[in-house]
Amino acid sequence: MTVSAQALLDERRPARADARRNFDALIVAARAAFAEDGIDASLEDIARRAGVGIGTLYRNFPTRDALVESVYLGEVADIAARASDHGDLGPFESFAAWLDRYTGFAATKRVLLDGLNRDSPVLASCRGVLFDAGEPLLKRAQEAGEARDDVTIEDAIRLISGVAGAVYADPEQRDRVIGIAIDGLRAPRS
Repeated sequence: MTVSAQALLDERRPARADARRNFDALIVAARAAFAEDGIDASLEDIARRAGVGIGTLYRNFPTRDALVESVYLGEVADIAARASDHGDLGPFESFAAWLDRYTGFAATKRVLLDGLNRDSPVLASCRGVLFDAGEPLLKRAQEAGEARDDVTIEDAIRLISGVAGAVYADPEQRDRVIGIAIDGLRAPRS
């Protein structure tokens, strides 16, 4: 079993309550700054957004890589945790809802990946976390005859990542194309 992204993030989180609050505020601020300004967002701006000094940022994240990795871990932990959010839906609808949520991550993932060291063991671990989260949903849909039986979770994640990362004319087109991609994972109707 893959170590959870949340466990990896928790290992980095300080023990003291006030330090944890600063750490969490820096993660939230960095996520917003990276989404708005790309991976080269100003660290000083991130510290200001979090309401802390630059020294606090560097105490928690000695390098930009450490900050980017922690933001990435937080995103992966959130997506993995959402796998159980849709248990009240039918098998395919549950899988589709998780993939839909994953599309938001996939769009920001590209920005974060540009700032991550590609040799980082965090990347391989996070891939495993995502596969472990989504695979039971896909299997449930396949067992119900609602999802194609020739699809793996890796296929589905690669498909959605590629489609979500493309450039679109407007949000409506993006949503429509993502819907087409997700619908392509359905089992053929007889």
